[in-house]
Amino acid sequence: MKRHRRLALTRLCAVGTLLLAGAAAAQEVKRTELGRSPVSGDDGREIIMQLVEIPPGATSRRHFHNGEEAYYVLEGGLAQVQGQAPKERPTGERGINRRGVPHAGYTVVGDRTVKILSVYVVDKGKPLQEAAD
Repeated sequence: MKRHRRLALTRLCAVGTLLLAGAAAAQEVKRTELGRSPVSGDDGREIIMQLVEIPPGATSRRHFHNGEEAYYVLEGGLAQVQGQAPKERPTGERGINRRGVPHAGYTVVGDRTVKILSVYVVDKGKPLQEAAD
């Protein structure tokens, strides 16, 4: 009887570990590159288009780009900067993040994944984004 309980407990722990690992993986920002092209007449820059998906519990870390980013929120949700009240990122929100200016630094809260279409015009050979302090 003890052996069966021990085996059942071992199985339960294994399932719990898999569930926790799956939940952790689900809380990552997903970036899907949709296209990349050189800027006409400028060998030093390129255009990159991405779909950025930020599921509930995931954090879009504070960062900056080596170029400009134009974005459009395809599917909105609630975002919260630490120490502040949650704020809606509404569908249809759009804007431009300027070269070298830190932005983001929020966690998606609630039950909706925020989906953003981003188009970057950035320096070739440099990271698309860099962490900001």
